[in-house]
This record gives sequence, structure tokens and C-alpha cells, in this order.
Amino acid sequence: MTELTDILLAQIARSGPITVAEYMTQCLLHPEHGYYTTHQPLGQAGDFVTAPEISQMFGEMLGLCLAQAWMDQGSTAQFTLAELGPGRGTLMADILRATKGVAGFHQAAEIVMVEASPSLQKAQKQALEGYDVLWVSNVTELPEHSLFLVANEFFDCLPISQFIRTDHGWQEQMIGASNGALGFILAAQTPTSAFNNAPLGTVLEVCPSAAAITADIARIIGTHGGAALVLDYGDLTPTGDTLQAVQNHKKADPLHDCGASDLTAHVNFHTLSEAAKPFAQVSGLTPQGILLERLGITARAQSLAAQLHGDTLENHIAAHHRLTHPDEMGQLFKAIAITPKGANHPAGFDL
Repeated sequence: MTELTDILLAQIARSGPITVAEYMTQCLLHPEHGYYTTHQPLGQAGDFVTAPEISQMFGEMLGLCLAQAWMDQGSTAQFTLAELGPGRGTLMADILRATKGVAGFHQAAEIVMVEASPSLQKAQKQALEGYDVLWVSNVTELPEHSLFLVANEFFDCLPISQFIRTDHGWQEQMIGASNGALGFILAAQTPTSAFNNAPLGTVLEVCPSAAAITADIARIIGTHGGAALVLDYGDLTPTGDTLQAVQNHKKADPLHDCGASDLTAHVNFHTLSEAAKPFAQVSGLTPQGILLERLGITARAQSLAAQLHGDTLENHIAAHHRLTHPDEMGQLFKAIAITPKGANHPAGFDL
């Protein structure tokens, strides 16, 4: 049992059950025992591998997509090049390498990393050594000018609330304690008539912070120009209980060993789109594999393969397959793009 588990058990004994959102926040961001405070989660030595860690091609494709969007909007002389939840900095490093030859792009870019974890900030500084980078902890700190942004596997780790349709109406799923162990319980009926025609047992997940963050980004883009590329696993309207924990590259019990595993939930892209629409336009939902193929990843893969041999070549082929194939990340992960109203959608995105 982890120290954070003991802390949460004591808190529940003192003050009563906590929401799923509060539980996720404590597990991920507790200042002493939170997952992102105490772990280097990414890579083979961590608990999971994200697309930028699988292959440089992922960041190259997105970098060139952003650069093309910048040129399509007139190659503004000053803009913010930002990433949300940048992990170890691999994605931004690949974006910058791929766009080095785009005339004026680097000179106009102010690189901003939105990252709350001190340990991940340290890794990002190493990955981006030689670049002038600004770190902020919240999207509200982004500069008020043209914004070109990427968010890969960021929204999935934001805290969610869960509600279950029962004979008594909608009841919030909470986390309580029994016999020294954490467990799910139901709170009193929630006073709402929303989705009252939903079948019994339906799980509704809500992530208010996702909508707020998206609205902030869309407002800047709608006002000053730019483009945001959002890639994550989820769907337009995910259904069911999608809360999950990952530890050592395997699924784990989300209530076990608090702070020792990554907690995520599927992203509701409809919520993100609706939050952005008052300020900007949003593309259709595009599967990651289709997006990367449209951006030219196969041609890039073939170019790189010509220089590789043996196990290195086999790993390269496997990486391309993992990023794009429908049975791997190609269909599970989706993407939307946010641009100013009336602007062209970025290359590769559905209308």
C-alpha cells in the first residue's frame, strides 16, 4: 500500500467519500506522492509509450502540418508554438527539427511548453537544449497572439466525474473506504433531468476542465489566428466507464497503489468541439492513422527505411504500423483541428 493510499483513506475517514475527479487529481498531481510528481512515466523504462516515443515520424508530420497552416495564414512575424503536456519533450524536438528548413518559422516562433510537473520540465529542458523555451503551468498563461499548438495525449489525463443511471435517477460515482481499502460507492441522487431516457446502468463521464481549456485555446486562435491540433484516444461521445490505470505497460486496478500508476479516461471530442465553436471553427473527427497517411508518413517511412538494416529496419516498420494501422493506434486515436473561422483546415483533417 502506498503512502498516498494511506493519506486518502485518512481523508475519507475524516471527511467522507471523494469524487472520481478529486481522486484522479490527488493520484496524478499530489505535491509529494502524485504520479507525475514522483515518476518519469514515458518510454520503455516507464509505464507507457506515446506516439512521439514510438517514432520521430509522428512529430515530423505534425510539425510540417503546423508550418503549412502558419504559411496558409500569411506567415505571421510572431507567433506562439505551444505544446500541452509535453512529456519528455520528444514531440516538440521532432517538430522543431522537421520545421528547421521552413523559411522564417523558427525566427517567428516563441516556444511555450504548458507543463505542471517539475520532473517532466527537467526532461523537456534536456530535449530542447539550445532553444529558447518558456514554461507555463496553465493555458491561461499563453501569450495573447497567434497560436500554433499541439496537444497529444493531454486531455485523457484530465480529471473526470462519473454518473450512473440507476432506479433512483443519476447518482455520482464516488470513492469511499471499507475494511481499510478504497472502493466505489454511489452518492445520493443528482438533481438533473438530463439523459433521463438513458438505460439503467449507463455511465456518463464529465470533464469540465477539458471544455474550459479548449475554450481558452479557441478564443486565442479565433482572435489572433493560428491552429491547434488535438490528438488523443476517445471518440465523439465515448460511452461506458472508461477510467483506467496503466502501470509497467499493463492495465492496473485504478484504486490500487494510489500514485503509482497513470490514470486516464477516453476523451469526449464532441465536448471539445462544442467548447471551441463559439470562438473558432473545428474540423471533423479524423482517425490518427488516416491523418498521418494524408500527411505523408508512408513516403517518409520509405525514405528512412532506405537507410536502415536488420533489427533497426524491423523496428522502424513496426513503428509505422503501430502509429497508423486500424488495429493499433490508427483507429483508437482521433484528431481534431481548431482554426479561425473562415480559415483553411490544416492539411490532413476532415472538413
